[in-house]
Amino acid sequence: MQIYLNGEAKNTSCTNLLQLIQELALEGKRFAVEQNEMIISKSKLAHTPICADDHIEIIHAVGGG
Repeated sequence: MQIYLNGEAKNTSCTNLLQLIQELALEGKRFAVEQNEMIISKSKLAHTPICADDHIEIIHAVGGG
């Protein structure tokens, strides 16, 4: 199915947000997820389905100083 990830069209076979995070190799890192303008807590990623044409924004923190 096609989704919009950070504003760009992307095809994915993931069925929930946790699978998408794993596909993007972000598991265990610091990030925030927004789906269709709603912030999704990390504890709900596995239980939040992805639907065609969803708009998903993933912001990941980068350390430095």
